[in-house]
Amino acid sequence: MSDDAYELPLGSGTLSVSLPDCEVDLAVADGGEAVDPRAAAEAALDDPHGSPIDEVVDAGDDVALVVTDVTRATPDEALVAAMLDRVPVDRDDVQIVLGLGLHRPMTDAEVRDGLGEYADLAVNHDPDAAVEVGEVDGVSVRVNPAVAEADAVLATGMVEPHQYAGFSGGAKTVVVGAGAEPLIRYTHGPEMLAERGVRLGRVDDNPFREFLDRAGDLAGPDFCVNVTHGPAGILGAAAGDPRAVVRDLSETAREALSVAVSGEYDAVLGGVAAPKDANLYQTSRAATYVILGATNPLREGGRVVLPARLSEGAGEGRGERRFYDRLSGGATAQAVFDAMREGYEPGAQRAFVLARALRDHEVWVTNSDHPGVVEDCLMRAADAPEDAIEPGSRVLVVPDALSTLLV
Repeated sequence: MSDDAYELPLGSGTLSVSLPDCEVDLAVADGGEAVDPRAAAEAALDDPHGSPIDEVVDAGDDVALVVTDVTRATPDEALVAAMLDRVPVDRDDVQIVLGLGLHRPMTDAEVRDGLGEYADLAVNHDPDAAVEVGEVDGVSVRVNPAVAEADAVLATGMVEPHQYAGFSGGAKTVVVGAGAEPLIRYTHGPEMLAERGVRLGRVDDNPFREFLDRAGDLAGPDFCVNVTHGPAGILGAAAGDPRAVVRDLSETAREALSVAVSGEYDAVLGGVAAPKDANLYQTSRAATYVILGATNPLREGGRVVLPARLSEGAGEGRGERRFYDRLSGGATAQAVFDAMREGYEPGAQRAFVLARALRDHEVWVTNSDHPGVVEDCLMRAADAPEDAIEPGSRVLVVPDALSTLLV
């Protein structure tokens, strides 16, 4: 039994959880050592994968620079500054595109917080205004007009564990973040997500990642600067060719974030740090990372418990609304999963994957501002983690569930 209190993220602060009547194990990755993002970016630009940035961008080029949106804690201002300091173009020749995918537009305040002195160069991506630049396997690749028309396409990115791509980052920032529904519908559809190699933490022989990279050959980026992170903060940066950048940083992340687990637990208590805790769409990733990751530590019928504020409820973007509509419109997880195997709208894939996990395990969300939304979406709500975990349970506490690879 444990008399310890466990600190988990909650909103802008932390939550102390005490489970004195439970047998508790703690899953904390080594985490690596934090680095200064700007200094790491500068070092990566000094030693890029492939040609240096000043050979990729010529004087007088029109440049489109795609950055991550508010759902990823990327130090975009530092990465943008490091890149633009090295390219021979005027500020007026640069258009920054906020890579929203099907998420909601960023507010002016969020843009200022993320980009600082470069905020005035930024526009929210509109997927409905995207233009075609070619096809991959018969799938239309459409991107923001600024990206399609640019002489050079640059990107930032966060290489972190991703349910489908293995790790995010690389071409994904452009072809999904600044892309449109046809590619998102194909890559996030039931046939692609059923492919054997499409899984958390896997880059090689992953059809999802391979398709994004091929789409990136058409649309860009021509050069990117990405970072990876762990509990300590930003762990490193890499620059240059998008494929090589993702492979480089995924190895850094995998070494820092992997935790070996064994045995069967009654509950996994997972922490979801900001900004992912803003809505249920993003928070639910933690449950599927646990249940559908390399190693599911839960016994049959075990549950995942996630404290999260959910200040935006289910979420405010097009994909988030589709996620809510699918789950709230289903009688059971099995019914939602069966119906969605026939196809679904882009953005709804999070409902499909979550329904797959909910067939075998309960997911509880505690401490939220919107318990009704949680219950609508076939999950359970509670005031606190202690209310969702039964006395005598064997519990695995994962303080950073989205940045921990259970292996």
